[in-house]
Amino acid sequence: MNIGDKIPEVLGRDQNGKEIKRSDYHGKKIVLYSYPKANTSGCTAEACSLQAHKAELGAAGYEIIGVSKDKQALQKKFANTQGLEFPLIADTETTLLQQLGCWGEKVACGHRTIGILRTTYLVNEHGIIEKIFSPKEIKTKIHAEQILDYLKTHS
Repeated sequence: MNIGDKIPEVLGRDQNGKEIKRSDYHGKKIVLYSYPKANTSGCTAEACSLQAHKAELGAAGYEIIGVSKDKQALQKKFANTQGLEFPLIADTETTLLQQLGCWGEKVACGHRTIGILRTTYLVNEHGIIEKIFSPKEIKTKIHAEQILDYLKTHS
């Protein structure tokens, strides 16, 4: 997906088994972020950064939704362990990840693999992507600050 595209209506099921839809967020903005694997250092740092700044993002009108290929049970454990108060979609079939365009070839330690490309989409209240943070732009430990800095300069 690209800037100007509308995100899919059905996003998937979260860590609690609840179906998450774009229309559930009508009139709200979304930080929709993909991450490779729950309970790994980078993904934990990113999730905790977003959780720590959840109130500030909320004040700017944004709700947070995470998505990875992890199973629902692992997503639930991740949310509970880290105190995450937002949906984590268990996209085990990579349906949403492929629709978003954040499932593909990547290089890790010199090896080419297929997997999740860490990406963040800022979605407006109409479900339209307004900003995409690419894998190379994202600094996991301060990702929420990156988003807030962007919002300060583009609002």
